[in-house]
Amino acid sequence: MAAGTAAALAFLSQESRTRAGGVGGLRVPAPVTMDSFFFGCELSGHTRSFTFKVEEEDDAEHVLALTMLCLTEGAKDECNVVEVVARNHDHQEIAVPVANLKLSCQPMLSLDDFQLQPPVTFRLKSGSGPVRITGRHQIVTMSNDVSEEESEEEEEDSDEEEAELCPILPAKKQGGRP
Repeated sequence: MAAGTAAALAFLSQESRTRAGGVGGLRVPAPVTMDSFFFGCELSGHTRSFTFKVEEEDDAEHVLALTMLCLTEGAKDECNVVEVVARNHDHQEIAVPVANLKLSCQPMLSLDDFQLQPPVTFRLKSGSGPVRITGRHQIVTMSNDVSEEESEEEEEDSDEEEAELCPILPAKKQGGRP
């Protein structure tokens, strides 16, 4: 599991416990499911931009984790600049160049799970490509569908676990040492 994914799961685990009644509480955390799907698109002289977006009615968290950009068959030895258009923390649209690929010196670039929140637009700012962009579309959902029976059973189980724990006894003092 990648470090970014592990950190995301740790955060989501913390978040689900918080939503379910606080960290350290006896309430059951909301179940978290994470689905991951392959993502890919190609930019070229014919298709200079591609927008990745999700349905707004969806309550899930969506993350687009980019892994690689590479020139594909038919690319010329010219600079191919790829930029990403997304929103910053103030929800303002910004455009940032993420790669400058050239067949003779840098035909590919690893982005190591560079994570973006949709909607995201990829543009071939200069060059004729074709440039292939690959990654993963991660969908994280938190379900609040915990039935009362399951909740009561788990509370009883936690009470039983607490009863099984032995109390901590103070250490015994030894008599004088020789």
